[in-house]
Parts: sequence; structure tokens; C-alpha cells
Amino acid sequence: MSGIHPFRVLRAKPLWIANGVITGVLALLFTVFYVGANVDPVDHMKNLPVGLVNADKGAAVGDKQVNLGARLTESIKKSTASGGKIDWKVMDEKEMKEEMGKGKLYGALVVPADFTSATTALTGAATTGVPTRPTLTVLTNQSAGSVGSSLARTATTQAAQSASLQVGKELTSQGGTGQAKLPVAARVLLADPAAVTVEDGHPLDSHSGLGLTAFYYALVLVVCGMLSANVISGQVDHALGYTHNDMGPLRLHRPLIRATRVQTLAVSSTLMAGLSLLMGSLVMVGAVGLMGMHAAHLPLLWLFSVCAIAVSGIGALTLLAVFGTPGMLVVTLVFIGMAVPTANATTPIQALPGFYRFLAEFEPLRQITGGIRSILYYDAQADAGLTRGWAMMAVGLAAAALFGFGMTNWYDRKGLHRIPAETKPEKTAAPA
Repeated sequence: MSGIHPFRVLRAKPLWIANGVITGVLALLFTVFYVGANVDPVDHMKNLPVGLVNADKGAAVGDKQVNLGARLTESIKKSTASGGKIDWKVMDEKEMKEEMGKGKLYGALVVPADFTSATTALTGAATTGVPTRPTLTVLTNQSAGSVGSSLARTATTQAAQSASLQVGKELTSQGGTGQAKLPVAARVLLADPAAVTVEDGHPLDSHSGLGLTAFYYALVLVVCGMLSANVISGQVDHALGYTHNDMGPLRLHRPLIRATRVQTLAVSSTLMAGLSLLMGSLVMVGAVGLMGMHAAHLPLLWLFSVCAIAVSGIGALTLLAVFGTPGMLVVTLVFIGMAVPTANATTPIQALPGFYRFLAEFEPLRQITGGIRSILYYDAQADAGLTRGWAMMAVGLAAAALFGFGMTNWYDRKGLHRIPAETKPEKTAAPA
């Protein structure tokens, strides 16, 4: 017994400085990652993919064949008003539906087949008496992300309205004195001929969380792997006798079983792989069975879930084995701090600052979200994110194994063994 009251440690400056630096840096980093990624997505938006479809068949006006839909789409395509924020993908309706059904488009603008005939018919409203506006259709795609779909809807609606005014200006300038005979309502419509309607381009089941169930399901998988790694690492150390295990007021300590760092990581990783079968099953049972989440391809969803937890967990175990106690902070930053803002779920990658786009290329949550999204929303199509998800998980597992076992093997060869000081043989004094 030292006789020193425990509260006296609060007088130690190193205790305050060390913990202040760690917690302060953690608070700052989380603020930068979360707030910085989402503070102004419209300003950071660049090349958001949106489909542009001209289904207009044109019509004969006088002695000329006119296609106002082609003029309108060309005007939008060449417009500099978006400042590069929208990447207009000119395609036909079939291709647009296929791309939207893979999550590769956040929305689309469709010019109908009768656009020219319906627009030019406005000039004949004097005889028909009932002017009817042609309709431009803005399609949204919540399955690709609700924020991205909303950004695409806003930009596409504005582009459609601007293009309608441009077409109206052309028609008005070409109409001559004949337009004076038109009813006032027809002349007003001719100046802005197209109506704009908004529809869901890739409808989802009502139990799909407005396109967010894939993200939250993937987040659960990553968190399960990350937290389980912390639990497993501690329990393996306790089982080997390297640490105590406090259970309420009780402290348990097992006899020491000497193990190298490589052996310890191998034991922990094996335990993680085995328990991933249980965790992946329970996650799916909880989400689909208990909470009623809409899901298809259940065997594939189960397999992907198990592998995602295993890879995330082994990756976290690697960081814990290499960095020791600070490893949990590193794990939290890698798997949560940097991962959530770059997951391409709440905010599309195209609306993130450049640094976050770089992180999104390898952050695990983005890859897992893409795979889950493909399974849940896109009929498990390989090029809808599933192939990338499998490939990046394989790369992540290989990287974790090389880094983890490489570093722990180096520690072992350097004699940096995990043997508590009290188990080392005491030095005896040399005889006089």
C-alpha cells in the first residue's frame, strides 16, 4: 500500500495532457469527417450522372421535318448553367431503365414521343380552342440514394424548365404575326410550352426505407465486425492468461499460456470467422424476420453478410494487434469516422469534396453498401455493385492478413513478446 489517495492522480499533468490530446483530436477528426463531407453538397457536386432521353419522333411543320426534342436535349447537353455539376448521359429509354435499375443514374429527363407534335399544335389552338401542353418527365431514383436523387431531381427540373423557355422563345420568334390570332392562353403556353412532371424511375418496396435499408444494413455488418473484434481480442487475451477479466466485482485471471503475437492474431481471426456465421445469421433474422425489411436473394444476402462481418472483424483485429491499445481508436476512425460520410449512401460521392472521394475508393463501408444495395434493390446484378463488393472484400482481407501477420511476425522476431513482467524470472544477485 502506497498510502497515496487515488484522486491525487488528477494532479498529474501528463494524465490531462495525454487524454486531452487524444480526445481532442478524436473530436476534431469526427467533426471534419462528418460535417465537412455534408456541409455543402450542392457546391461540391461534380458530374452527378443523370440520364437524358429524347423519345420525340418529330413532326412535319410546313415543308420541314422538325424535332424539338432533339433541340431541347442538345440545349441541355451543351448548357454551361450546371457548371459541370451534372453529367448528362444521352441514351434511349431502354438503356436508361437498365442503368437506373443498376443504380448508375440518380435520375433522368425524358422527352416524350409526341413532344414536337404537341408543342407545334399549340399554334393551332385558335381552331381547336383547348391548348394542351406537352409533358417532360423527370425520373428520380431513390434506390441510388435519397440525397443524390433529390439533387438530381432539382437540377433536372431546372434544366427542363429552362429548356422549355428556350424552345418557347424560338417558337415565339418564328411565329410572326400569326400568333396574334391565338388566344391569350395559347400564347402564354407557347412561351413556356412544356409541363414538367416528376415520377419514380425505379420504385422500391415500402419496407426499403426510401432506399436507405441497404446503407443501414451494411452499417450494422461493419459495426458488428468492429465491436466483435474488440470483444474477441479481450477475451482471447484473457483465455491465454495475459489479462484479467472483470465481471462486475469479480476479477478472473487464468494461468498464462505463452503465445506469440502471430499465434494470438491467428486464434482471434479464427474465432471471428466462426462467430461471423452466427452474427450474419442473426442480423438477417433481425432485419428481415423481425423488422420486416424487404429483401430478396436471401441465401446470397446471408453469405455476403457473413463475409462482410468476417472481413471487417479481421481487419479490426489486425489494427488492434499491430497498434495495441490505441488500435481501437484507429479502428473507430477507419470503420466509422471515415466510412459513414464516404459510403455513397447519405450523400453521393459526386457531391463530396475531393479528399472524401479519395477515401471512398477503399473505405470498407462503401464497398459493402454497394454489394448489399445490389442484392436488395437491383436483383443482385453483378455490375450494380455486387462484383465490386466481393472484389474489395477480398482485397481488404488480403491486405489485413499481409499487414497483420507481417507486423506481428516482425514483433516476434524482434523479441517484443507479450509476456507480463511478473512472469519473467527474477534476477539473482551475483555472489560476492
